[in-house]
Amino acid sequence: MKVLLRSDVVDVGRRGDIVDVKSGYARNFLLPTGAALAANDSMELQAASMRKSRDLRDAKSRGAAEVQRAEIERATISIAARAGANGRLFGSVTEADVVNAIRSATSISLDRHAIHMGEHLKEVGTTTVTATIFEGVDATVTIEVVAK
Repeated sequence: MKVLLRSDVVDVGRRGDIVDVKSGYARNFLLPTGAALAANDSMELQAASMRKSRDLRDAKSRGAAEVQRAEIERATISIAARAGANGRLFGSVTEADVVNAIRSATSISLDRHAIHMGEHLKEVGTTTVTATIFEGVDATVTIEVVAK
């Protein structure tokens, strides 16, 4: 069944796309939630308009994300954690800790899923992690873990 997406749907498509989905998925999820409309031949103009507005909104968001990336990369994020004499932490620094530290240092709110750490930080020192701010806009965050 062909549908016109009214909003972004994960693993299906983005707003303004005309996609072919299983009829049960369309009937039971996409149409009742308002995420899509049943597509017909006259919807191509409406789809093009939706894609154009999506592209304009994405361009603005990408510009804002570039500004945020520059601000995050300028800042050195410091996180205080309890540590033993040898510099090993009594716990670990997680993605949520990094997000909270970024928020307090730069007033930029990110989702914890946007932080990409290989594994949680377990030692005192300086390291870098990656934060995805927008699709295709990644910031390198310098984190300094200090002992309390």
